[in-house]
Amino acid sequence: MIIVLKPGASKEDVDRLLERIHGLGYRTHLSRGEQRTIVGIIGDEDKARSEPFEAFPGVERVLPILTPYKLASREAHAGDTVVVAGPARFGGGEVSIIGGPCAVEGREMLFRIAGPVKEAGAVVLRGGAFKPRTSPYTFQGLGEEGLRYLRECGDALGLPVVTEVMDTRQVGLVERYADLLQIGARNMQNFPLLSEVGESRKPVILKRGLSATVKEFLQSAEYILARGNPNVILCERGVRSFEDSVRNLFDVSAIPNLKKASHLPVIADPSHATGRADLVVPVARAAIAAGADGLLVDVHDDPAKALVDGPQALLPAAFAALCEDARRIAEVLGRTVVGPVGSVGPVGARV
Repeated sequence: MIIVLKPGASKEDVDRLLERIHGLGYRTHLSRGEQRTIVGIIGDEDKARSEPFEAFPGVERVLPILTPYKLASREAHAGDTVVVAGPARFGGGEVSIIGGPCAVEGREMLFRIAGPVKEAGAVVLRGGAFKPRTSPYTFQGLGEEGLRYLRECGDALGLPVVTEVMDTRQVGLVERYADLLQIGARNMQNFPLLSEVGESRKPVILKRGLSATVKEFLQSAEYILARGNPNVILCERGVRSFEDSVRNLFDVSAIPNLKKASHLPVIADPSHATGRADLVVPVARAAIAAGADGLLVDVHDDPAKALVDGPQALLPAAFAALCEDARRIAEVLGRTVVGPVGSVGPVGARV
C-alpha cells in the first residue's frame, strides 16, 4: 500500500502519519519527489486497508499495490532510481560499463588487465574472489587475498570494485573491500543472503536466477529493498533452455520488461549469457539497444590460460571496441555512456 500526500503536506503531517504507521507494527519507505511525497507501507496490506489513513491531515489518497513486489514496482516509485558508485551511474538514461576478469587469479594478472579495462571506458572493475563452481574440484577463488588485490587495484586506478558474495558469513568481509556487492544467479533466491545484504547500504548487483521468471526476480529484489537498502541493480544474464550451442539463453525482452515493471536500473551480462566470446559483442549491443543501463563484461588478456570462464572473456582490444559500440548506440537513442574519472567518489543511491 502507498499513501500519497498532498503537495502542501507539512513535516508535522508526515511525522504524525509515520508515527501511526510504525505504532501499528509496519515499516515504511519514504519517497520524496518534486511534486509529491509518497509513503510506502511494508507489511500485511490486508490489515492496513482497515486503517483510516485517508483521514490524516496532509493525505491525498491511499492506493493498494497489486504486485507482490511492493517497493520494486513502478506503482511505488514512478521515476527511475539511479544507483551511484563512484563515477558509475546506473539508471536514468545513463549507461555504465563494468569490466574485468571473471576471477582474480593473482595481483600481477589483475593489474595487467585492469589498466586497459579502465582506458577502454569501464567505470567499475569486476573480479571474483569467491567463485561458485559446479564442480568442487575446480578453482574456487583466492578469498580474502583476492579481495585485497581487488581493493588495491581499484584504489590505484580510481575505480570502484565489485565482487560476488556467496554466503551470509562473507558479507561483512566483502563489505570491507568492495564498493558494490554482487549476488550471483545461483543465490538469487538465497533469502537469508538477500536479507543480509539488505542491511548494507552498498549497491547490490542482483543477477537473475537460471530458471527465474521476471516476477520471481523482482520478488528477490524486494527482499533487499524491504531491509532498507535502496541501491539494487538488476542484472539479466540469461536463463536455462534446451539450446546447447550457448551457455544460457539471453532474454533481451527481460530488459524492457523489467524497466516497465520496476524503477530499478537493469544491466546485462553478455559474457555469462552466451559463454562465447564471439557472441558477447552482438548480445551486448542488443542489450544497450533494448534499454540496458549498463554492461558487466568478462575481460582477460590470455583467455586460453584463464582459470575461470576463459571461452567467454574478451581480449582488452575487443572490450575497447565494445565500449565504443556502446557509446554509439547509446548516442543514437539519446543516452549517455558514463566515462571513467580519476578518483573514487561516494557510493550510494540517487533518486
